[in-house]
Amino acid sequence: MTVTSETTPISHYERIGGAAAVKAAVELFYDKVLADADLAGYFTGVDMVEQRRHLALMLAVVLGGPNEYAGRGLAEAHQPLNIPGEHYAKVGEHLTATLVELGVPADVIADVQVVLGQVRDQVVSAGDA
Repeated sequence: MTVTSETTPISHYERIGGAAAVKAAVELFYDKVLADADLAGYFTGVDMVEQRRHLALMLAVVLGGPNEYAGRGLAEAHQPLNIPGEHYAKVGEHLTATLVELGVPADVIADVQVVLGQVRDQVVSAGDA
C-alpha cells in the first residue's frame, strides 16, 4: 500500500524567503526609484516609511503571500499623478532589476511582470494609453 500526501504548492512568496525577502526587495527598489531623476519627483513629500510598507504588503499579495493590504486601490492612488507610460515602464524596469539583483528565480520575475502588465491601466494616466 502506498500512501501519498497532498502538499500545498509553495508560493512565490515562500520561495523567495517571505517577509524579509520582500522587505529587502522594496528597500532596494525604492533606492533605485528615488535615484532616478524621472521618477523621484513623484515621491516629494511622501512618507517613504509608509510608502515602503504599503508596497511590501502589496508585493506580498502579488507573490501569493498573506493579504494584509488595506490601502487605497492602485487607480485611486495613481491616477491623480498623471503618470505617463514611459515612467510606468521605468518603474517596471527598476523592479525587474531589483528582483534579478536579489537572485529571484526567473519564473517568479516573469509572473511579477505579468501582473505589472495587468495593472498598467490602473496606474498610467488615462490620456497616455
